[in-house]
Amino acid sequence: MGLEFRYAKRDDTELILSFIKNLAEYEKMSDDVVADTATLEKEIFDDKKAEVLFAEVDGKEIGFALFFHNFSTFVGRSGLYLEDIYFLPEYRGKGYGKAMLKKLASIAAARNCGRMEWCCLDWNKPSIDFYLSLGAKPMSEWTIYRLSGDELKNFGEG
Repeated sequence: MGLEFRYAKRDDTELILSFIKNLAEYEKMSDDVVADTATLEKEIFDDKKAEVLFAEVDGKEIGFALFFHNFSTFVGRSGLYLEDIYFLPEYRGKGYGKAMLKKLASIAAARNCGRMEWCCLDWNKPSIDFYLSLGAKPMSEWTIYRLSGDELKNFGEG
């Protein structure tokens, strides 16, 4: 397979944004991307709010995962939350995504995380089927709620 993993460095910020934009295009959400390199650099490398792991084949970045730690009050430990995982189209179906998830699971286990979680769009049947094949369980009794933009600002001020 020739697959290797490496953590992103500060000079990878443009590459991270490129992968984010590719993911947004795949998810039909390109208009939602407002991230820029300056913000990503500050949040990821200065404030250390997230980590990025690249998958490489022959020195070429073919996929990425952006993740951070959350905390479960019920488990009493932190967890690894996978915000994004994306592979270039020509590298899908070759086992790289599974290898990335195994790597993330090993990171979570090494850090004594109680769980690893992520979200998947309801229409993304190939990904859903893939996650189910790994033994991941959908949390169908939970609904994600979001405040953002003006709603977030207005609610926080009022």
